[in-house]
This record gives sequence, C-alpha cells and structure tokens, in this order.
Amino acid sequence: MPAENLVEISDLSFAYNKRPILKGINMKIPRGKIVAIMGLSGCGKTTTLRLIGGALKSRSATGSVKVAGQEVRDLDQEGLYRMRRKMGMLFQFGALFTDLSVYENVAFQMREHTDLPESMIRDLVLMKLHAVGLRGAQNLMPSELSGGMARRVALARAISLDPMLMMYDEPFAGLDPISLSVIGNLIRHLNDALGATSIVVTHDIQESLKIVDYIYFMAEGVVVAEGTADEIKASSLPFVHQFVWGEIDGPVSFHYPSPPYRKDLLLETAHAA
Repeated sequence: MPAENLVEISDLSFAYNKRPILKGINMKIPRGKIVAIMGLSGCGKTTTLRLIGGALKSRSATGSVKVAGQEVRDLDQEGLYRMRRKMGMLFQFGALFTDLSVYENVAFQMREHTDLPESMIRDLVLMKLHAVGLRGAQNLMPSELSGGMARRVALARAISLDPMLMMYDEPFAGLDPISLSVIGNLIRHLNDALGATSIVVTHDIQESLKIVDYIYFMAEGVVVAEGTADEIKASSLPFVHQFVWGEIDGPVSFHYPSPPYRKDLLLETAHAA
C-alpha cells in the first residue's frame, strides 16, 4: 500500500555558497491533494521545488527529501530521470518552445519519452488540448497566443504523460482576472481528474485559497505558518495576516531601514550651511 504522503521533506536545510536559503523546513504533501507554498520573493519557495525535482543536489543540502518513498539525493542519473518522467512542471510564463506549434509543444514529451505511434500521439495531444480548452488552437505558434492561452498550452504539455506529481511555479503571474480564474480552475480540475498531487508556488493569495487543500507559509527560509485555507485566513500571526490581506505595513515594513527622517534633513541642512 503506497504511503499517505507522496512528498515528505524533513529538516531540510540548503545554502548557496554558504548563504542559507532553507533552514530546517518540514513539509508533507499528501497524495491527491493540492498544497501551496507561499511567501515573499527569496524565501526559498522555488529552491524547495528544485530540490524536490532533483534539479539541485548540492552538498550544501542537509535533511531529507523523499518522493514516493525514494530519497531524491540518493538517486543516480538514470533513477532521477525515471522519477522525473512521473513529474510535470509548469514554469512561470509557460516556457513554451517558441519555434514549435501548440501541437508540437504538447507532443514533444510523448515523442521524447515513449515509443507510441504517431496516430496515438495525435489522439493524446488532442485530448490534452481539449482538456485545457485549446484543441482548436493546435496549429498556432506561441507568438500567436495570449498570455493566458500560452499558460494553458504549457499546462497541457505538463500533463502530457499523466504525471503523479505536478509542480507549478507562479502559475498566475501576469494573467488577467479571467485567465487567472481559468488557470486556477484547471489546476483543481486536472489534479482531481488525473488523481495527481500538486504543489503550487504562488504569491496570489485570493485565487490560491479557492483551490488548495493546504498551505505552507515561508519567511526567511523557515515555515512560519501552515494550515487549511480557512485556518490561514483566520490566522492572527502578524506576517500571515499582512500577506493574506495585502496590508501596506506590518512585519514586512513599507520603509527600507533608514535613519530618522528628521536626522537626514538636519544633516542635509548642515552640509548646505
């Protein structure tokens, strides 16, 4: 019987050139659920995704990252590639191949990692594009797509091999309100339809709270809060409250640290004299 959690992170620390990024974080990503990782830029969210996917396997990392019961850092190249075939990644802004059509973008992984005949690949590509509402756009080039359409094509490509784990890096960035809602609904619907597990790294609080099952809040490399959407919205922790409700001032100050304003003005006056 498979473990209840698809991803388990225990006491994970990581540094770039002795600059600490993650400081002993712990996370559990249950199978079949959508979990969000939130926090300010530079808090370690994307680094966490890279460690889960094995893109980072540094000696600067301590602790444990397990996916489907396997320790990621212990996998050799062949084992890592085998695991990655069961993962899908939606990069920020889509990252489509600009010289390939919509159809060819979605077919790429099927041709690269399977021996399926072209007739079956065609059926699967049309199925994935239909799932994101873009079957009619199969012959368009990425330059002919809107931002929201490009993100949906990238999502169709990410699910092309029916991954067990989907990872989303800022999937809502730069989208208009309608496209944002479409992508949010697709993430929820496709996760449930595929029986997958999803990790969403995002700054978009309001859209994320509608679709996720659980949230981890990070700040300065540590998990400062976690809980369901309702628990996070009701949180009295100053950082979480400021982040959720978009308040200008709080633990994250509007003003960059500086001397008292009056002192700067008097100093300028003294120099002028």
